[in-house]
Amino acid sequence: MPRKERKHIDLALQGGGSHGALTWGVLDRLLEEERLEIDGVSGTSAGAMNAVVLADGLHRGGREGARERLSEFWRGVSRAARFSPIQPTPWDWLAGTGSLDYSPSYMMFESLTQLVAPDRLNPFKINPLRDLVCELVDFGRVNACRKTQVYITATNVRTGRAKVFQQPEISVDTVMASACLPFMFPAVEIDGEAYWDGGYSGNPALFPLVDNLDCQDLVVVQVNPLVRQGLPDSARDIINRINEITFNTSLIKELRSIQLLQQLIDAENLEVERYRSMRLHLIHAEQEVEQLSASSKLNAQWDFVSRLYRQGRGWADLWLKENFDKLGQCSTFDINAVFSDTFRPVSLPAKKED
Repeated sequence: MPRKERKHIDLALQGGGSHGALTWGVLDRLLEEERLEIDGVSGTSAGAMNAVVLADGLHRGGREGARERLSEFWRGVSRAARFSPIQPTPWDWLAGTGSLDYSPSYMMFESLTQLVAPDRLNPFKINPLRDLVCELVDFGRVNACRKTQVYITATNVRTGRAKVFQQPEISVDTVMASACLPFMFPAVEIDGEAYWDGGYSGNPALFPLVDNLDCQDLVVVQVNPLVRQGLPDSARDIINRINEITFNTSLIKELRSIQLLQQLIDAENLEVERYRSMRLHLIHAEQEVEQLSASSKLNAQWDFVSRLYRQGRGWADLWLKENFDKLGQCSTFDINAVFSDTFRPVSLPAKKED
């Protein structure tokens, strides 16, 4: 297929533990679509892992190589989970949400992480995910991949600011830093600075894609719920909701900045073409992710992971059917919806640019 017939997108991938399997499903479906080219990827936490596995696979074997590599990674995550002391109980299975809310080992682990520092809880720094990433990802290939630019966000513990790593500085340490939840793992040190999970400062970071790449269609893959109905009524639910709000705040702020910038450009008739013509898109299903409990982010059992994968493929398939023709023409996501009382992604009528 001639390159001129293809449409180009950038991807912004959220973190969310095992909910990153939703993103795997989205990526798998997008990679099937030969009319799409992925120019850049920005990822945080699980999104960072998906991003480097994607780039490594693309460099090794193109689209099919990326699909195979992503499948290997998530199957590896599930295999590692077999040896985890945190397992769902029959009551969790009956709930059908993938939660670990009835698991005694999960409750004990959650309590310990609130009381014991991670370097004491895990003095040998055992991290099966790190081993899996080292085994599957050739970071030389990731850093050599020029077809798809990769940006990984972590949070500087000292300054509280986002640090965006890009080729050729991406390594297993940058990925682990991006996924370093401070209650579970010791901070990851890189060049004398300590880093925690990138979700606190950029989940995911959008501006590296906007500032550095020419592509003007930015697709956000969101796996965290913005809205949860009902008031949390337990200490655990309160903490989990606080974490969700915290991890969504950075994305909302960046979307707000983009909105204000575009309004300023239009109001002042400024000639900043990159920002004026930037088109935003969202792959997300609010009702589906709202049904997933926070504890299910630690559930990497294959039945649950494969279910999320299928859901993610369904999201992407529906999005492509409804919005593919609008790529390069208009936004399919109304930023104003984020700041309304209820969050509902809106498909806008196609409007060609002048």
